[in-house]
Amino acid sequence: MATTPHAEPAPASGADPEPSGGLDRTVVVTGLVIVSGMIMSVLDSTIVNVALDTLSSDLDASLATTQWVVTGYLLAVAMVIPVTGWAMDRFGAKPIWVLAVTLFMIGSALCAAAWNIESLIAFRAVQGIGGGLLLPAGQTMIARAAGPDRMGSAMAILGVPMLLGPVFGPVLGGLLVEYTTWHWIFVVNVPVGIVAIALAVWKLPAGGAEDDPGRLDLLGLVLLSGSLAGLLYGLSEASSRGGFDEWGVLGWLIGGAVGLALYVAYSLVRGPASIVDVRLLGNRVFATSTAAVFLVAIGMFGGMLLLPLYYQTVRDQGALDAGLLLAPQGLGAIVAVLVTGKLTDRIGAGYVVPVGVLLALIGTYPFTQVGVDTSYVWLSIALFVRGIGIGSVMMPTISSAYSTLSKESASRAAPTLSAIQQVGASFGSAVLVTVLTHQLTQKLAARGLESGSTGSGGGATELHSIPRSELPIVGPLMAESYGYAFWVAFALTALIILPALLLPRHLHGQEAGGRRAASRRADDV
Repeated sequence: MATTPHAEPAPASGADPEPSGGLDRTVVVTGLVIVSGMIMSVLDSTIVNVALDTLSSDLDASLATTQWVVTGYLLAVAMVIPVTGWAMDRFGAKPIWVLAVTLFMIGSALCAAAWNIESLIAFRAVQGIGGGLLLPAGQTMIARAAGPDRMGSAMAILGVPMLLGPVFGPVLGGLLVEYTTWHWIFVVNVPVGIVAIALAVWKLPAGGAEDDPGRLDLLGLVLLSGSLAGLLYGLSEASSRGGFDEWGVLGWLIGGAVGLALYVAYSLVRGPASIVDVRLLGNRVFATSTAAVFLVAIGMFGGMLLLPLYYQTVRDQGALDAGLLLAPQGLGAIVAVLVTGKLTDRIGAGYVVPVGVLLALIGTYPFTQVGVDTSYVWLSIALFVRGIGIGSVMMPTISSAYSTLSKESASRAAPTLSAIQQVGASFGSAVLVTVLTHQLTQKLAARGLESGSTGSGGGATELHSIPRSELPIVGPLMAESYGYAFWVAFALTALIILPALLLPRHLHGQEAGGRRAASRRADDV
């Protein structure tokens, strides 16, 4: 029987297929070093979102122009993600990681020194190049260090910044915007970057470069990067405009989708020589996990956009207070990360993730019923449960994606997962913003009120423009609109159960090892 390069060899007869204990020191240190670098990019995205109004005012730019501070970063991320796998094979994961942190740190320093909106947008693109390299490089190093049998515990470490950043970023952003100047939202990344680089040089293992990684697939890189950029730009425009019904949105989305289809055909012909080998999806576990990651990003992270918006626009909370009100979700995620890592290694993501989906749905349901005076205590309890659900879904799903791949394949799989996450999160955000703004427009129109900037031409940022004096009238209608949008988030989250039921499951001891080995052999045939 031929064996593909995508699967780990079956355990030797008599070997203990279960992890012999916890993570060894090398894996833990590697994970903590990676977290020290990733925390910058994950926090930075939410901090910048909080500061858009301040940037627009201080740099004398329109909100539409200032939105490019986010869009420019997103496009740079999309352009660089596909090349990460080849770069790690060519130069090794450690040099690429150090380069990623360095670029992000330099970009942050340049952003802090920006003199107008144009220079800030350009420097954010430098940040984006570093940010696009960070996640796939980090996942690859964790996957290579841990091996398949300890993937859940290892990825749980990586889940700390990914799950907590969107929760605590608004708190830090609110503090910095309220008590300092906007420059500090970028300055804070510099000392963190210096520490992360020093730790990486000191502690990360060297090596990992292949003797013959092959030539860089320039045609595939241009086609794939351009397609991802088109998709993400179209989704960004859909979020800012509050809809998908304009050619300025549809054109980019159609072009990006066609480009991706062409790349898939191209990669199937070119095989492993392509910049990202789509034949990895021939591995059933990897394909199922990738589908789950996409749905998780849509349902979970799209829903995260609505939470601070509700607190700020309906409950009239400032950025800092809204961030603090989201803290229970972060605490729930911490609980999940502490519990689910070893549990995933022990019984498989197929048992853990469905339970996480159920908890996420339970925690999301109360927000489908929100009003203008819903108890903060009740919502905080719901957020805590939702946080446990999110933490029990995200990282076990990612860990299962790597569980049947060889260490050599991890570097080429990581960009696929990173791109899927980015597109899924952007798509989920765009869909929910569209639903929210359209619902509010219809409700206002039904009562003979002007929708103003919240109609089909407005997006999430425009919701903040509603005068506070109108909240007694508009507030209940906004709350109903958020409730409807949360129902959509609820439905999108429920879809995760479909691939979740197909994720790997195993029992203890030799029987578990036999089942995993049999599954891998079946995928190889």
